[in-house]
Amino acid sequence: MTVQYHIHIRGLVQGVGFRPYIYRLASKVGARGYVDNCNDGVFVLLQADEEQKESFLRMLDSLKPKVSSIESVEITEQNIRDRYEDFFIAPSFSEGNDITRVSPDIAVCEKCLEDRNMQPHRYGYPFINCTHCGPRFSIIRDLPYDRSKTTMDVFEMCPQCESEYKRVSDRRFHAQPVACNHCGPCYTLLDRKERMKHNYPDIVADLIDCLLYGGIIAIKGTGGYNLLCNAKDSKAVSRLRILKGRYAKPFAVMFRDTDAIRRYMHLSVVEEQSVTSWRRPIVLLREQLKLNKSLNEGLHTLGVMLPNIPVHYDLFSTGELEALVVTSANRGGDPMLISDELAKQELMQEVDRIVSYNREIYNRVDDSIIRKVAGEMRLIRRARGFTPEPVNNDENTEGIFAAGAHIISTFSLGKGEQIISSQYIGSLESKTNRVFYEESAQHLFRLFRFRPRLVVCDMHPGYYSSAFAEGYARQHNIPLLKVQHHHAHAVAVMSEYHLFGDVLALCLDGTGYGEDGNIWGGELFRCSRESYERLCHLPYLPLPGGDAAIKEPWRMAVSLLYTLFGKEAPYPADFKKRIGDRKIMLVERMIERSVNSPLSSGMGRVFDAVASLLGVTDINYYQAEAPLRLEHLAADDVNFHYPLNPENSLDFKPVMTALLEDYRKGVERRVISAAFHRTIAAMWLRMIRKASETEKLKTIVLSGGVMQNNILSSRLVHLLKKDGFRVYLPSKLPCNDAAVSVGQLACAAALYHS
Repeated sequence: MTVQYHIHIRGLVQGVGFRPYIYRLASKVGARGYVDNCNDGVFVLLQADEEQKESFLRMLDSLKPKVSSIESVEITEQNIRDRYEDFFIAPSFSEGNDITRVSPDIAVCEKCLEDRNMQPHRYGYPFINCTHCGPRFSIIRDLPYDRSKTTMDVFEMCPQCESEYKRVSDRRFHAQPVACNHCGPCYTLLDRKERMKHNYPDIVADLIDCLLYGGIIAIKGTGGYNLLCNAKDSKAVSRLRILKGRYAKPFAVMFRDTDAIRRYMHLSVVEEQSVTSWRRPIVLLREQLKLNKSLNEGLHTLGVMLPNIPVHYDLFSTGELEALVVTSANRGGDPMLISDELAKQELMQEVDRIVSYNREIYNRVDDSIIRKVAGEMRLIRRARGFTPEPVNNDENTEGIFAAGAHIISTFSLGKGEQIISSQYIGSLESKTNRVFYEESAQHLFRLFRFRPRLVVCDMHPGYYSSAFAEGYARQHNIPLLKVQHHHAHAVAVMSEYHLFGDVLALCLDGTGYGEDGNIWGGELFRCSRESYERLCHLPYLPLPGGDAAIKEPWRMAVSLLYTLFGKEAPYPADFKKRIGDRKIMLVERMIERSVNSPLSSGMGRVFDAVASLLGVTDINYYQAEAPLRLEHLAADDVNFHYPLNPENSLDFKPVMTALLEDYRKGVERRVISAAFHRTIAAMWLRMIRKASETEKLKTIVLSGGVMQNNILSSRLVHLLKKDGFRVYLPSKLPCNDAAVSVGQLACAAALYHS
């Protein structure tokens, strides 16, 4: 007997070939009816007998498209009003404020790369895509996901593409960005003399020659313009550093293929799975052979990626290039360029070639970064390939806007029980990033039909995100909630792992405004989603010069030793020679007199101090440079830590006494660095054990930017698990400030909607 079923499927089911998949599946089991997109997922009207329905549901999840994911399936039996003769795809409809998940941008698939060599109308076509790959988030303006609501709306399909789009058996059946050489976007090359090329094979040949001869090219990628040069050419890399004003920060490298990666990098199974995945992130890998020291001098890891769009593959097609530096086209912390006019205006005199295409980028999105930490792949930057996938919060989040942090910024929206976090924005010190932040908020408000009812922000009075939140709440007359920075860090991890009730939380980073008006960053909490109690923290150290102490680690070296030892501070001889007695004395006086020397318990500042004392670096030319270099200096074969005060494990005096004595004796810095990392892990293990006994808790979350340190995190996770703790270190979310907006929103949801 034929029965009609209303099936509502929620999840990542738009922009990933899900409707064509449903069409083929329903046709396979002999059912009738239709499938269409709606705001909050895919709707299936299925007219089938019991056996057909069961077969359909059994295969629904197991055979779904690789990129898709199903979160829920609701089935309602209905009376049949109209009998259908077959199964078809109906036009999408848009009603109400419920929304579905939006697909991230997807790297070009192998089948499309094969089609470029086989299909005459797509021979060599650089914007080839299908239902399983291509641009998604970067081009979408509105839901439901249809061509008319993307920046492909200006390209009318040619008859051949239209026939594929409508043909059920075709891989491009209802692929919204479908295009070919006859009807789709195309590239244009502009050289320094503003001569143009439009023929794609000529453009590729020109670019390869340019790169081989030391040139720098700007290419409009999926989510914005990138700058590229030959990664093996030190002069080109140096020139690129000058162009970007990026004199020390490591560059990421795109390798031709995995064989090329293996020649230079260690590549484990899980790392290979990440670097080859459809998300195509930058993966931080350990070197086994130096590709070019000017890429990452002083470090033994390199950010590595594979081609993700056809033009990348074409640049490697002759075999003459093995690796390319790929970096965002921006300067000084500004957002990457997406405007063709601005790219020409700002880059024309700086690069040798500009390659643009005539499709608009609606949502700017940078490359994602991922790293293996404590045995698992964990996000450092969440952007292309991941945004805007939501976090399921298990509590109502509807109408909550979380403004996020300041230096590593994102914002988040609440829809239903989901938290939708924006792409990586960057530092809100930059005026242009502030514009990017506000534009992105407008875009996501529209895309996800979001109307704020509550605004939540950081307690820091100097954050632009907090000022934006306060202004928005005041303008729209809606409530404002402020959440402490490290409480938000902890709750973000709780939200990712669906944790409720009380947990211990170790939050280690550089800067977070505390309730006492001081700067926090080395805290052990007892916390829930609603509240927290600060159980212990690192001793406060003055930041002589305020922000200058963050940029100049030598100031923190003076602060640490002068605070511990006073006028008898045992500065290493080479440190005194580098910095000079006069500068050291001036900073000591600032500390004595509390002149522009706010107090900080930040773990990152202690790493800064030790890095400077050991002569690793005295200046941070980019964020967290000193701790990063100290981590990379550490030896792998050290099995001891420095002595701890049995009465107070957070007392650094015995630690620094032993560490500086080793340095004076000539013990290798790599050994000292490794012992210092192990000491920090041992220090916090003791404090966590003590807190666990007092608080009767064995669940602990770890967060904060310092947890990106693989040595420290791996050691802590190992020791805590060995001690019987249930340990949660974020994986799907970064442990740095990019996750703060998620934690803020989850805190607010617990307080307001529970």
